Amino acid sequence: MLSDTHGYLDEHILKHVALADEVWHAGDIGGLEVTDTIQKLKPLRAVYGNIDDAKTRTVFPLHQKFYCEEVTVWITHIGGYPGKYHPDIREALKRNTPQLFICGHSHILKVMPDKKLNLIHMNPGAVGKHGLHQVRTMLRFEIDGKKIQNLEVIEIKR
Repeated sequence: MLSDTHGYLDEHILKHVALADEVWHAGDIGGLEVTDTIQKLKPLRAVYGNIDDAKTRTVFPLHQKFYCEEVTVWITHIGGYPGKYHPDIREALKRNTPQLFICGHSHILKVMPDKKLNLIHMNPGAVGKHGLHQVRTMLRFEIDGKKIQNLEVIEIKR
């Protein structure tokens, strides 16, 4: 899983993409060249982010809600985190709570439980070079039935 590529891909990112069964991109794609390249390697689920142009927004939705195995997943770009969810989705999260909630935007890697809503929140950080982050990050994990397991943080130097 990755986010905030801002139009940037390199061999380090693609090496990890090649190892995945499926790639999830949590927005700020930065151009369809990014998603076209990923889709040549692996199946992709993606959402657009606040920097993405009209063309990208016609290809990818603002929200992706789906099942992976027996886990309900919701991916969006600007989502916030437990206790500080974005106002636009706070009530929707309460009404239709996924087991796994994924967002990007902050460029801050964060994986944490939301004990009130009984979900796992993940933000893979930013894997592109745009922004103040010092380390580019991605996440890899497995879903097996109802289990989310073997979480791995992938760090790539700027």
